[in-house]
Amino acid sequence: MHVPHWIERKRDGGELTAPEIAELIAGFTAGEVPDYQMAALAMAIFFRGMTPAETAALTAAMRDSGRVFQWPAGTPPKVDKHSTGGIGDKVSLVLAPLLACEDFWVPMVSGRGLGITGGTLDKLESIPGFDVQLSEKACLRQIEKIGVFMAGQTRDFCPADKKLYALRDVSGTVPSQALIIASIMSKKLAESLDRLVLDVKFGCGAFMKTRGEAEELARGLAEAGNGNGVRTTALLTPMDEPLGRTVGNALEVVESVETLQNRGPADLVDLTLELCASVTDLPRETFRRHLESGAAWNKFVQLVEAQAGDATALENLAEFHPAPEIVALSAPRDGVIRRIDARAIGLASVLLGAGRMVSADEIDYAVGFSGIRKTGDVVTKGEPLLTIHARDAAGLEMARQAVEKAVEIE
Repeated sequence: MHVPHWIERKRDGGELTAPEIAELIAGFTAGEVPDYQMAALAMAIFFRGMTPAETAALTAAMRDSGRVFQWPAGTPPKVDKHSTGGIGDKVSLVLAPLLACEDFWVPMVSGRGLGITGGTLDKLESIPGFDVQLSEKACLRQIEKIGVFMAGQTRDFCPADKKLYALRDVSGTVPSQALIIASIMSKKLAESLDRLVLDVKFGCGAFMKTRGEAEELARGLAEAGNGNGVRTTALLTPMDEPLGRTVGNALEVVESVETLQNRGPADLVDLTLELCASVTDLPRETFRRHLESGAAWNKFVQLVEAQAGDATALENLAEFHPAPEIVALSAPRDGVIRRIDARAIGLASVLLGAGRMVSADEIDYAVGFSGIRKTGDVVTKGEPLLTIHARDAAGLEMARQAVEKAVEIE
């Protein structure tokens, strides 16, 4: 195995063979290929791309780097959803319990924040005691009991992806289509799903900036899923403004709780219902009724309690994680909001501490933004545009300057 030769070949636009990719991923998983070499190869892939055959080989190698879930015969259909990442995207926290209200199993293996987008695991861990590190046996016991689990990758579940995921986050290679496809689909194929729905985002706050890029990615993801026996559909959704009205870990859990209690923002509710309908073929109203009846909220409480979380903290989580500096940003004049730059808000949230600048950074659950207004809203001078939650005065000022440039009023 001569990794520099493979890096050079990919750098110069050449193609790696399936056996070479399998050997490379096995070596990386075992620690024989150092991070700096894998980072260099990831950058070469970012610029040169991969052929469909290379991407398929990389996906298979990453899936086979660890254990694959084995489900008992005769159990309900296994369904899941994956988002390619957005600002304020807390859909999974609402969708997973919603799907589990019907006769489906939802084995949701989630990730942490990547780039400027938040991670489901980071949000869940803002719930006191919530344990995302479940063994395969614990996952099976829980899904048999309540129909859902939301957990992180174990050491033996797609370990190659877990290592590469963290490396991409800090090496500028997150938006590579080939690496995105391999990362997403290796985990979903290892879940042994029957059905999968993909929320492929595009816009300034997404990794795919244009609809064309998102369409290309959606095709690649769907081909990888359907080609491996998982019924896979994809929705293309815009990400030019944050989803919902909050960005930040505990703040997004608070909004998810409100949504599960049928008090959520319209854009978050609409997208979640559409994804539920797409992956199950059931009408949206079926799932809306679960929000209205309280069934989805009860299922989420069961989920939190099953994973050692303190469900009594859910309805006052903002008080459990108070930010020392909480200040509203007011509209400088009357007008209509024409732009709320999702990317700028996402970057500001990372700088506040809601995300990671390097993989070893700790997450600050308290910081972020709440009460974010929407494009098209009519505002009057002095009216709050959003509220900043910061750890200190320096963070508050940084966020204020960033957000002032992110919001345009005409």
